[in-house]
Amino acid sequence: MFAIKPLLSMLVLLFTPSLLAATFTFTAIPDEDESQLRTRFDKVAAYLEEKLGVEVKYVPVKSYSAAVTAFRNNQVQLAWFGGLSGVQARRLVPGSDAIAQGYEDQFFKSYFIAHHSTEIMASDNFPNLNGYTFTFGSKDSTSGRLMPQFFIERNLGKRPEDIFKRIGFSGDHSRTIAQVQAGVYQVGAVNYKVWESAVAAGKVDLNKVDVIWASPTYPDYQWTVRAGVDETFGTGFKAQVEAALLSMNDAELLKSFPRKSFVAAENQDYQPIENVAKTIGLID
Repeated sequence: MFAIKPLLSMLVLLFTPSLLAATFTFTAIPDEDESQLRTRFDKVAAYLEEKLGVEVKYVPVKSYSAAVTAFRNNQVQLAWFGGLSGVQARRLVPGSDAIAQGYEDQFFKSYFIAHHSTEIMASDNFPNLNGYTFTFGSKDSTSGRLMPQFFIERNLGKRPEDIFKRIGFSGDHSRTIAQVQAGVYQVGAVNYKVWESAVAAGKVDLNKVDVIWASPTYPDYQWTVRAGVDETFGTGFKAQVEAALLSMNDAELLKSFPRKSFVAAENQDYQPIENVAKTIGLID
């Protein structure tokens, strides 16, 4: 009789999934070459696993929309989103929060780049792009599509389809650089961080392609955590994730983003991005 209660307790432990047994998964928008992303985020997974005391796994995706879908479906509980994809994800999963951003993401910018055959000179003034071929990055990219389209429409007074001879969507910033450098498109819009990293790594032929205009700044990338992580991983887990990201100080790991550090973020920081997306018709 006295052994029944201990036996029941053992059965509960055996058949109730442990909070600590759950795997914390995260993804990132595929804004660069896949192998580079895998190298970067596998290291992030190892870092978070050490800090959080749970198994952490990086889940690669093939597109920006796939990252948002994985977040919506709870296939991942954390994501490194761009400004627009973060807005989209949080609208789909109410209660989710932006918790950290790169120091540089507070004042991010896009570069417009052009093949040298265009003979467009670099200027602080917005260039006359009428009649050229043009490539954006991903259709859901903040720095490669949303903000460039906004600046094009604001400065030239027309929709892109009424300006350019041909429009493309390369899929990511690295491919945008490659396509403009090769002359597949005459002009393109890229994330300034990807451009500067590619130039520093010697991957850009500046005799063929260069920056012709730098945009005003806007908020961009951020880490967004899904609603409900405290229920799955234990009270205070969300705060632990935020603390782990904000205390990331490994120089090599930060360099891979590349970011100086991570700082606190909140949903309201990205209201300007949501407003622009509504203005140009990318979200309702």
